[in-house]
Amino acid sequence: MAQTGSFLWTALSDRGKHSAAGERHISQMFTGIVTATGTIAAVDAGQGDRTLRIAVNWDCESIPIGASIAHSGVCLTVTDRDSASFAVAASDETMRVTTLGDWQVGDTVNLERALAVGDELGGHIVSGHVDGLAEVLSIEPVGDSHVVWFRAPQALGRFVAAKGSVALDGVSLTVNAVSGADFSVNVIAHTWDVTTLGRMQVGSKLNMEIDMLARYVARLTEG
Repeated sequence: MAQTGSFLWTALSDRGKHSAAGERHISQMFTGIVTATGTIAAVDAGQGDRTLRIAVNWDCESIPIGASIAHSGVCLTVTDRDSASFAVAASDETMRVTTLGDWQVGDTVNLERALAVGDELGGHIVSGHVDGLAEVLSIEPVGDSHVVWFRAPQALGRFVAAKGSVALDGVSLTVNAVSGADFSVNVIAHTWDVTTLGRMQVGSKLNMEIDMLARYVARLTEG
């Protein structure tokens, strides 16, 4: 386990960078704790990259150009901003492998600013690089919470373990149970209310990022 921890720490340390404002950020690292939801105010679908403008109740003029923000689990770079919104660009590849290609004006997305050194790590380390799409199989209210079963892409099933972590649309969640490529999570009332998870329906597809530690453990065991 010490070898695994050292491997993960080295991987995280290597991703450090300095922003234009001089604050040291861990490049494209998040915690899976959504801090706001934003509304897609405009979509410019030109040739190649797609530009989206996101309206949010932040002081957007304080966001540095080039800052990394997770949008429902997808890390995108800020290219412009005004007092109440900011713009990001997404490549064809990003639109192909995530739900971003289906986003329309008026849709709501989960937002999280990049992790800065010294910030509280409330969830788990999330990179903002989507591994695949998880499909909602069932939703069952249990008390004030909801138990939701998902089906992961077959190739990702081996990275999902009971009591492990998974990020779904940018939300850090604990896996309750696993059956093959299917797994369940418990979504508490607060998370259901303040993120887009409360809008899920059977058949919905969510951006899924596997636990980074599980990825590195698999790499070590394969080596």
